[in-house]
Amino acid sequence: MGTGALTGLDQWAVDHAMPFAAAPSTAPTTLEGVVPLLHAPFHPLGVGVTQIVTLPGQALFSLLLVLVAAWQLGKRGRAEAAVCWTAAWLVAVAVEIVFRHTLTRPALYRDGVHLVAFDSSWPSGHALRCALVAAALAVAWPRLRLPLGIWLATVVALLELAGFHTPTDLAGGLLLATAAAAGAVAVERSGLLRRRVGLRRAGG
Repeated sequence: MGTGALTGLDQWAVDHAMPFAAAPSTAPTTLEGVVPLLHAPFHPLGVGVTQIVTLPGQALFSLLLVLVAAWQLGKRGRAEAAVCWTAAWLVAVAVEIVFRHTLTRPALYRDGVHLVAFDSSWPSGHALRCALVAAALAVAWPRLRLPLGIWLATVVALLELAGFHTPTDLAGGLLLATAAAAGAVAVERSGLLRRRVGLRRAGG
């Protein structure tokens, strides 16, 4: 990302694929990232719609929704899955934060104005957390898979059209979410946690 290999794609998207984008702004503060809709812009209309549609992917809301999915899985006797999906969220968000603070993309511009908010916007936390929410809820309530899939596709499209993230941001967020979800499924299926608990009980 830092090499700028795909800067041309992102710049093209800034120029041609963000019709709902608001005026350039700085990157959100840590507090704004934690508190839902704090200082969030709602103009133009496309930005406001995106704020609402992506709200389940906000940091606190997304963690809460993953915990609700974990609770449901635990009720069904899938304690390992509950632990794995919670851990997947925690690890993926931690990795996102590390990337955000260590990677800087080449500058992107709109009408000659440097879009500072994009300098450290890879990977997209919106896409990452929304994807993990959709995956965890789909595992807990399989009948919701189709509407959750439609919602996630809408989220990704709106994040691009409203100028929240570039294509590489979104791809990075979805890739990280896929890796985290695959890890959660793999660990649950391996029975690793169950064996560790069994060993501890045997040793106790």
